[in-house]
Amino acid sequence: MKKKLLWVLGGLWMVFVMVMLLNSPRWAPEPGGGMKMIADRGVHHLSTSTDMGGDDCSAQHMLPGQEEQEIFENTVHSIRAAVTAKADMVEVDVAPTKDGKMVLFHDRTLDCRTNGKGDIRDRTLAELKALDIGHGYTADGGKSFALRGKGLGKIATVEEAIASETYKPFLFNFRGNDAAEADQLAAILKAAGRDPVTEGDGFYGGEAPTKRMAELFPGVWAWTKSAAKACSKDYAWMGWLGITPDSCKNSTLVVPLYDQWMIAGWPSRTIARINAVGGRIVIVGPATDGEATRGLTHGNQLADIPTSYNGYVMVDDISQVGPALIR
Repeated sequence: MKKKLLWVLGGLWMVFVMVMLLNSPRWAPEPGGGMKMIADRGVHHLSTSTDMGGDDCSAQHMLPGQEEQEIFENTVHSIRAAVTAKADMVEVDVAPTKDGKMVLFHDRTLDCRTNGKGDIRDRTLAELKALDIGHGYTADGGKSFALRGKGLGKIATVEEAIASETYKPFLFNFRGNDAAEADQLAAILKAAGRDPVTEGDGFYGGEAPTKRMAELFPGVWAWTKSAAKACSKDYAWMGWLGITPDSCKNSTLVVPLYDQWMIAGWPSRTIARINAVGGRIVIVGPATDGEATRGLTHGNQLADIPTSYNGYVMVDDISQVGPALIR
């Protein structure tokens, strides 16, 4: 009986050793370049709530101490400030207007941040330009609104964003799920002479418009939440067997900051495997309730990322994280 047990234990040990050797980054090719920081919404006001959903009103939970910051998310000033803070890519949210234009705006409705009401898609560009996007920001539960009147006319069009002289790629986030929004954005990009494949732009968000962009621009980085989830879930176990799942082909592997230790072959071998199937890797903030939805907020979080990592990093506070990377 003891002999059998020893054989079983010996066999398990051999399997463990083989798995470790198979996934050791030691013999993987050394990745070139450095990490690429994506500034979420450019420079934006941080909120105090860590468990808010993507559609919750973050302006009503503004972190105290930001009352003097007059740079608002998804604006031309926000994009330029993010690039100045060393962002390699700027994430912006896009939404169509009633009169066929397309603007940068995160929320489905105007009620949270602005002095307007209703769905943004029911307003014309002129009506949106007349709104104050600083109207709803409060750091004390609604007792005061220090930024009211500071955001008049600052809702930006996609054309204004493209012409903002950033010389950096954009990660366009479709907040809606209408494929026609992809055709509209594609027309804007083409009219501006911008090839998203050449520029390194990316697209994600709504399933229908994101898939449509992949059809319109073959080879472009386009990923949906469901596709990224499938890739991450499949690689979590198949990677340890030395297999890169089909779900990661031309897709995106999302890795929460503190879950890197669970990724097979991290980082060099993982990078080589995902790159070989045309995929990309994005490190996001710490997972909350099993789902990572936020980016990095502190410069010291960079110490938790291997220096050989050359993929993307989602950043919530680029004004802190960007300069920390340079230091």
